[in-house]
Amino acid sequence: MFIKGVTIEAVNKMCENTLVDHLGIEVIELGEDYLVAKMPVDQRTHQPMGLLHGGASVVLAETIGSIAASFTVNQKLQHCVGLEINANHIRSVSSGYVFGRTKSIHLGKRTQIWEINITNEEDKLVCISRLTMAVIDKKN
Repeated sequence: MFIKGVTIEAVNKMCENTLVDHLGIEVIELGEDYLVAKMPVDQRTHQPMGLLHGGASVVLAETIGSIAASFTVNQKLQHCVGLEINANHIRSVSSGYVFGRTKSIHLGKRTQIWEINITNEEDKLVCISRLTMAVIDKKN
């Protein structure tokens, strides 16, 4: 399903000097139809009570869903952009890493839907998110 030849190194390089880089998000696995990234739970991603900020979870979810979506289209002709995202926060995390795994639910000509599960280091569900992407044609 994904464009052939995409490497983890190239994806992480593309994210340098962005919010993704600032939060320490790193893609660690690419499959034929899924993508996995990790994000530290530290001062960059904490809310004032010392727990993982829900907004940081949403950034992780939108990041990996958007990257995965972009690998399913001809990037010379189309862009994928976020249209809507929701997130249900299930359990708190105060340190270590969280891991986001995204997989498509629907890959249409003009919209895509991606499910993102975020887990802690014990593989317990922290957040579940659904991302709707718009597939738009590039302007010449």
